[in-house]
Amino acid sequence: MREDTKAMPTFTQSDIQSTQRSHDGITVIGEAVRGVPPESAEFLIEITASAPTATQALRDNHLKTTQLAQAIASLGVQQTDLQTISLNVYNLYSQAMQGLPGMGGMPQIGPGNFGMLANAQTAQPDVQFGSYHAKKTLRVLVREPGRAGEIVDATVRTGATVAGTFVFKPSDDAAARRAAVEAAGKDARTKAESLAAAVGKQLGDAIAVSEDIIASNGAYAALRSALPFAFGAGAPQVTGDLEYYARVSARFRLQ
Repeated sequence: MREDTKAMPTFTQSDIQSTQRSHDGITVIGEAVRGVPPESAEFLIEITASAPTATQALRDNHLKTTQLAQAIASLGVQQTDLQTISLNVYNLYSQAMQGLPGMGGMPQIGPGNFGMLANAQTAQPDVQFGSYHAKKTLRVLVREPGRAGEIVDATVRTGATVAGTFVFKPSDDAAARRAAVEAAGKDARTKAESLAAAVGKQLGDAIAVSEDIIASNGAYAALRSALPFAFGAGAPQVTGDLEYYARVSARFRLQ
């Protein structure tokens, strides 16, 4: 009886060494936080006006917008700092029969009574079937972040509604992000060099790198105060109001 056997693959010494070199490396994660003081702030507001007609609702909305602009002009907000995001006009209908008298309230014909015309003076007034609402959404740019609270209070006093939260911005967001990523990359290489030296190797070229960055208002400063060594040696001891946290994962060859 013949038994078939499959030939086992054979590897040369050079194949084994090549496989070992392909897996020979080190992976590290570098982190950094960069603080940047905000130089401006933005928030959204809504202005709503209601009227029996669409024309009147739009006119009233424009009047409220003008009053708002005048109220915050003294706080440093220029006319160009108010940007209209949207303007919508819609109609809300009430139930048509809701103001009409019931059957028991209908006028009756009796002596000396000439039907419904005799009681015309007691008829219900015209029913308003609906009203128009004009709603405008504006973006307010605050050039002095320290006065953001005053400006919000002023807008609320004019009847506007604040929609959402503040967004604080630096003068150059791209530069702040780039600085954080570069610092995290340097932190990753420093860690890799230390680990390579610890195992008697030299650090080679980077063969894979990935990065991630998050901008926040003080979240990572709170984490650093609880974990002072969490963000590597490149992180500043004192951070600004705006913080950019960068995380870089890098894989290096070992020589």
